[in-house]
Parts: sequence; C-alpha cells; structure tokens
Amino acid sequence: MPTPPYITKLRLAYGSGPLLLPGVCGVVLRDDPATGRQQLLLGRRSDTGRWALPAGIVEPGEQPATTLVRELWEETRVVVTVERLAWVVAQPELVYPNGDRCQFITSVFRCRYVSGEAAVGDEESSAVDWFDLDALPELQTKERDAIDTALSERQECRFEV
Repeated sequence: MPTPPYITKLRLAYGSGPLLLPGVCGVVLRDDPATGRQQLLLGRRSDTGRWALPAGIVEPGEQPATTLVRELWEETRVVVTVERLAWVVAQPELVYPNGDRCQFITSVFRCRYVSGEAAVGDEESSAVDWFDLDALPELQTKERDAIDTALSERQECRFEV
C-alpha cells in the first residue's frame, strides 16, 4: 500500500525504527444477487499477489470506521456500512524491503455491502472479487482469524490479553 505522506515525514525524522500504526481491516459481506448465498469481498494485493481483506492506515484527523469506508471505496469501488467492531489486535512486526519496521494495531470491522461494482480502484490491488464463504481462496492465518471473528455470533469486540 502507498505510504501516507505523514508517515513519510515521520520516517525522515525517525529513520527506519519501529513505528506503531493504527490500521483498519474490513470483512465486507453481501448476499449474492443470483444465489442469495453470503459472499465476502477480497482484493488480490499487487505487492504479494495474495488475496486479502481490504485494509488501510488511519490518517491524522480520521476516525477508524471512516478510514475503512474511505479505503474500501478507494481500493474496491464498493460502498459499505460498518456494522460493528469485531476485533482489535496487535499484529506481528513487519519489516519492509527498505528496512522500515512497523507494527499495526488493527481494528477489524464487520461491514455490509451497500452499493458499487467490485473493481480495482487503485494500484494496491490487481483484482477485486466476491467469494462465496465456502469457496474462499487461500488466505493467510491473520485473514482467516479476522473473518472467523467477524462472522461469529459474538457481539462484543474480541481483544487479546
């Protein structure tokens, strides 16, 4: 994903040391118009080629849910309504090829599709598509955990302790 300008400025002053960053992730659901089956929105990441949940970084002045709605539109051309916060989790540290280190504190939201045709909206994805819940492509464990948590009957937010 492109680096927001404020993080680029931080990196100039701070270097490649670890940054703690607020992230958002969306588990977006809809009922397939043809079959009525529940589907999940995924994007194929341009950097890794892997299917993943839409996600982004909260920028200064934004609320996390607002960030997610913005990111979903920018990346997938889909409009959603946020239903609930499902999980707040500290992800493992990431080290980028340039040596920059960061750790995301991710808020995973369950969302409901409102409108729009799923399509690539920016350079972060090479494909965007809906998948039946019982026919998902290979996903990383963190994606599966987010999906399982958002789909659970549990109404309260999940926290790790």
